[in-house]
Amino acid sequence: MQDLEIDNLENYIPMLAKGAMEKAYLDTLSSGKSVLEVIDDTVFEVFADGTKKKIKNVSPSIKVDINKKIVLQ
Repeated sequence: MQDLEIDNLENYIPMLAKGAMEKAYLDTLSSGKSVLEVIDDTVFEVFADGTKKKIKNVSPSIKVDINKKIVLQ
């Protein structure tokens, strides 16, 4: 594979990841289990019938620039 082809395919990773997360979320609710979700700096347990149970408040989210590269050492 050429570098250009790999770069092009890598552009689909965010879209594929988002789709996988949405599917896992719906599959979990469909199986009768609950999921945890952060809504407005609060963690909620969400149930298939749409009800939500507050678990705890969390620190505000941090905005991240998607174009910024972080080097791990």
